[in-house]
Amino acid sequence: MEELKPRPASSSPLTPIGFLERAATVYGDCPSVVYNNTTYTWSQTHRRCLQVASSITSLGIKRGHVVSVVAPNVPAMYELHFAVPMSGAIFNTINTRLDARTVSVLLRHSESKLVFVDHLSRSLVLEALSLLPPKTHRPLLVLITDDAGPHDQDSTSAVEFCCTYESLVEKGDPEFRWDLPSSEWDPMVLNYTSGTTSAPKGVVHCHRGIFIITVDSLINWGVRERPVYLWTLPMFHVNGWSYPWGIAAVGGTNICLRKFDGPTIFSLIKEHGVTHMSGAPVVLNMLTNSPKNQKLQNPVQILTAGAPPPAAIKDRSKDVIISGGENLSSVEVESVLYTHPAVNEAAVVARPDEFWGETPCAFVSLKVGTSTGNPTENEIMEFCRAKLPHYMVPKTVVFKDELPKTSTGKIQKLVLRKIARAMGSSRASRM
Repeated sequence: MEELKPRPASSSPLTPIGFLERAATVYGDCPSVVYNNTTYTWSQTHRRCLQVASSITSLGIKRGHVVSVVAPNVPAMYELHFAVPMSGAIFNTINTRLDARTVSVLLRHSESKLVFVDHLSRSLVLEALSLLPPKTHRPLLVLITDDAGPHDQDSTSAVEFCCTYESLVEKGDPEFRWDLPSSEWDPMVLNYTSGTTSAPKGVVHCHRGIFIITVDSLINWGVRERPVYLWTLPMFHVNGWSYPWGIAAVGGTNICLRKFDGPTIFSLIKEHGVTHMSGAPVVLNMLTNSPKNQKLQNPVQILTAGAPPPAAIKDRSKDVIISGGENLSSVEVESVLYTHPAVNEAAVVARPDEFWGETPCAFVSLKVGTSTGNPTENEIMEFCRAKLPHYMVPKTVVFKDELPKTSTGKIQKLVLRKIARAMGSSRASRM
């Protein structure tokens, strides 16, 4: 028993990169990535990732260097989740919706040595680089092109890029031997918060941490073998909640798409037999309000997070409004508002009240072109009064064309709270 000590054969570092090698072996001929008219198998995806990893190292990227990507959910974005760690570098995804100043801050703070840039984001990245201090080292740039989509017409910026993504695939060695991390605690991913409440903050994840998060996510959601996963969640949003690695672990199919709306989602679900998808509640609203909203032939499992979805109740201190000594959940009020046929978006925050202390203040955006017409403030209140205890009914209703959101699609309640406070004390009835 005393000889049961760690040995190289029995103590391999935990890393999610191994999920790709297993997928290439077990599911080699099964579809891995689908994008428009292009389909790759797991063997092909594995080969492409090895080639990209090989090319990254040939560009002088060393173990521990940061490699960034600014791109939507296209195949290159998926492959880089494996190829960058395979090269020994630390992978950093950057939100395509950020402004140039914030992107510049992230590139400078991360000391990124190489940036993969989608062709529709190259103007953004070039502007961000122009904002760097004069003596700051500029990273190498690789352009991700796309034959199927629209193009940035600024051809003069092409000289800023050392090569294209596909050229790295072509030049890379398909027999590239990537090394396991020397320790499973080695950094693998660098993410940044969206900076909603302050400056963006960096978060580093190690190989072990990503491995455990990936396995836990699959177990908690009950994802079975070979799902068909629709990428409605941006991979730049916390690495797609670990599912780039998770779908490889179970040999699933990744349906990639550059952008989407409700009809596009319904069409892809039908075309590919989608079984799983993820997204913020704004995606659920998009589906609910889609003109092609129809009953699906087969159920689709949806994982949502980032903000409370309709009909969900959470016990967070900021979601609790204390009115006349009674604690009420703003999320519960929102779930009722979302059942109104004319409501598109809803958020409830506390407004100061000289008698009750606080009262619910509802910010609402309405659907366009509803047959019932636009409701008034009083009609919204009466609708809620029929479904909620009176102390939970909003005492103020503010209509907006669209509610303020973060770059990742969350409704910015912090902004709405400031608006409600600026409105001053309400003088609602004491009943």
